[in-house]
Amino acid sequence: QVQLVESGGGLVQPGGSLRLSCVASGFTLDYAAIGWFRQDPGKEREGVSCIGSSDGSTYYAASVKGRFTISRDHRKNTVYLQMNSLKPEDTAVYYCAAGDDLGVSTVSCGVRQEIWGQGTLVGVPS
Repeated sequence: QVQLVESGGGLVQPGGSLRLSCVASGFTLDYAAIGWFRQDPGKEREGVSCIGSSDGSTYYAASVKGRFTISRDHRKNTVYLQMNSLKPEDTAVYYCAAGDDLGVSTVSCGVRQEIWGQGTLVGVPS
């Protein structure tokens, strides 16, 4: 069965770090573009960071640029989101999504979002 499973969320104080993992089963992430998205109650879902299917091009939302890093481990079929210098406004449920690469670039996520994980909660108290 094709699925994505996120993990690594939790509660962390401002300035702390977390690493989120997105593990794929039933398909190979090498051939898919992957995006991390987040949604806080009452707010619209937003793209946080994305990575292309082959060339490794990446996208970061302006609010996280310089603090978050997306990466891919081919051997583990896993995509990570390293989050440093966390702020209260980073609080949200984080989801990973995979699908066709529509053109990931520095200014656009470009992930078709065909497959979604269940999400992992990140809380940064104020």
